[in-house]
Amino acid sequence: MTRWTAIFILLAALLARANGAADNLGQAGVREFTAAYQAWDGKHFAIAADRFRQATTNAPGNSTNFYWLGVAEFHRRLQLQNQAGAATNKPAAAMALDAALAALGTAVKLNPSDAESHALLATLYGMKIDGNLIRGARFGPRIAAHRQPALEFGAKNPRVRYLLGTCQFHTAKKAAAHREALATFLKAQELFEAEAKTPAGPLDPRWGYDTCLTFIGRTYEQLGDRTKAADYFRKALALHPADHLAKDGLARVTEGK
Repeated sequence: MTRWTAIFILLAALLARANGAADNLGQAGVREFTAAYQAWDGKHFAIAADRFRQATTNAPGNSTNFYWLGVAEFHRRLQLQNQAGAATNKPAAAMALDAALAALGTAVKLNPSDAESHALLATLYGMKIDGNLIRGARFGPRIAAHRQPALEFGAKNPRVRYLLGTCQFHTAKKAAAHREALATFLKAQELFEAEAKTPAGPLDPRWGYDTCLTFIGRTYEQLGDRTKAADYFRKALALHPADHLAKDGLARVTEGK
């Protein structure tokens, strides 16, 4: 065996070990994320993000690790922004948003056809705008730049449809726009239900279905159909009892009944 052959074998073994460690960290992160999602627990979203961050260090060329890091930071941002007394958590929420953008930006550089990462980036840039016209001029083109590949590569991906539906929902001003958002959410629901019939690998995403149902409820509420809104809020809560948006929505549409 030559010296260079020995070095090559050693490097291959070290790379395989690093990739194996990254896979283990990634799977641990998915388990932590799933528990955090069910309990809507910010502490465990942070722990999940740390697991994924370690995985990206071990395998910096693996786009899946960066996708999951972005997902964890995205949900951490939502949890920080929407909990009671959220005003005191704005800096942390902003940091989580920026961390999600950085991770997902790397994911699409490594894998330009990663539809979910593109859809998440479009959603995050929408959050950056937050109704501000100046930020809209700055980040609006970025939303469009990620929306197109999200739909191109993820037309049948339920999370892509759901995330793009949230963008439509948050920018809708008239009933026609809310009906367009509703059509997107209903298509996502159909795709989520089809996905649920297929087995998932340890790193395959399965989040978003219950929140999609919540947004269908919110859209029906905006359109004045309180009965259908209540039905969807109840469906969401049956899957995810910690969903405060569904709880609040159900209370609103059933008030006085």
